[in-house]
Amino acid sequence: MSKIPDEEQSLLDHEPPSTTSVEPTWPANDLEDSYVSSTSNDRSIELDILPENATFGRNLTWTSAYMLTVSRIVGSGIFATPGNIYRSVGSVGLALTVWIVGSAIAACGLAVSMELGCMLPRSGGSKVYLEFMYRRPRFLASTLVAVQAVVLGFTASNCIVFGEYLLVALDMKVTAFAQRILAMSLLTAITIVHGCFLKTGIWIQNALAWVKIGLMAFMAILGVVALFLPQTSSRENAKSLSLAHLFEGSNWDLVALSTAIFKVSYSYAGYDNVNNVLNEVKDPVRTLKTMAPAALLTVTVFYLLLNTAYFIVVPLEEIKNSGELIAALFFERIFGASVGNTILPVLVAISAAGNVMVVTFALARVNQEIARQGFLPFARYLSSSYPFNAPLGGLIVHYIPSILVIVLPPQQDVYAFILDVEGYPAQFFAIAICIGTLLLRRFRPDLTRPFKAWRVAVWLRIAFSSCLVVAPFIPPKNGKGDVGFWYATYAVVGCGL
Repeated sequence: MSKIPDEEQSLLDHEPPSTTSVEPTWPANDLEDSYVSSTSNDRSIELDILPENATFGRNLTWTSAYMLTVSRIVGSGIFATPGNIYRSVGSVGLALTVWIVGSAIAACGLAVSMELGCMLPRSGGSKVYLEFMYRRPRFLASTLVAVQAVVLGFTASNCIVFGEYLLVALDMKVTAFAQRILAMSLLTAITIVHGCFLKTGIWIQNALAWVKIGLMAFMAILGVVALFLPQTSSRENAKSLSLAHLFEGSNWDLVALSTAIFKVSYSYAGYDNVNNVLNEVKDPVRTLKTMAPAALLTVTVFYLLLNTAYFIVVPLEEIKNSGELIAALFFERIFGASVGNTILPVLVAISAAGNVMVVTFALARVNQEIARQGFLPFARYLSSSYPFNAPLGGLIVHYIPSILVIVLPPQQDVYAFILDVEGYPAQFFAIAICIGTLLLRRFRPDLTRPFKAWRVAVWLRIAFSSCLVVAPFIPPKNGKGDVGFWYATYAVVGCGL
């Protein structure tokens, strides 16, 4: 590792010389091929405040990091969720307000991740932060993150979505077998590209992100153009956006609003994706401080524009009954049934493929960090960049559980259950990270913080995650969730994991 700057050396002096290492001691020759390019194998936790370079270099520019974040946030939610949100809250104004509140909640979480990412500019994200915050019991934080990342760190859902919508776009019969074959093909291709052709993979995921942004911009423009198309009722629909009708029919029920906010919050998930790969970002602190807010602002603006376009083009009654088909109705109203029913599947398939690429890219780095500490078998090889100067080992660790979830033919209830279990434990990590951030401010004021989140943002994030932890145990109106068995089963299993 390069010489430690004088202003940062003072931070290390606060720790006694016998600082506890965060991982088992490995022989020097076992780490020759490790993820870090360093002249020392010292993995003292206090060194986490210093930048660390990946052996394959810093290949992510500001633009690449921006695309990595935008493509991770924007999945298929914006093309399906708005109809359900409007049905829950009852008015255009309240629906748009919920989306704004969702972005504010995401901004609170982003502020925390920016503070920690700038203070500990290393790949690994939550793993690095939890290890730094909670040093005792030794390896507890590392073990919990390892279980979460390896057992539940799969991208099967978007792979299956890709397979389904690609079949629809090709006007082919959607069968479980064909869907799984396409899903496996996508994941296999992405694993090979990221594991063997590092820079090509970055270029492809950047291109897909640009296509995704272009499609959202195209849809926003279509909403304005629709006002002048004679075959649509857009001018009449646009009256719902006037101040006189904006909040007409609003449903201020607290449960309905909470449910709507929770649904919107999932559409903003992934804003901290670049924190998992900071070893590969050029000038990581400066990039993170400007790129992350820009990415979240971009997504927020497009989400509001697309919602507005939906309200202009599609009549409100149809939106209320659209369920998850609001984007299909949007294209059908403008281009007709034949063209509209082709554009949407292509749009969703591209969005899903881009999401799988960036999630795989980031989780491979997290898995590699876990392997470096000896929590996986064959750690020397899984943590290595050999033979293609790329994290192939981390990609394999991610590939295996994802393929199993795709290949094994679960019933619909079981599949929905797996998706719920995947996201629930993350709320506990979010709470622990926020509390740890406050504790570090109190007990380690000496640490350099290039960015510092507002205290109210940290507490709001704690409150929101706490609500998500409690929410599954609140009985639904009809006593049934999205599965046939007890609605809170996934929360109990998530707590166990």
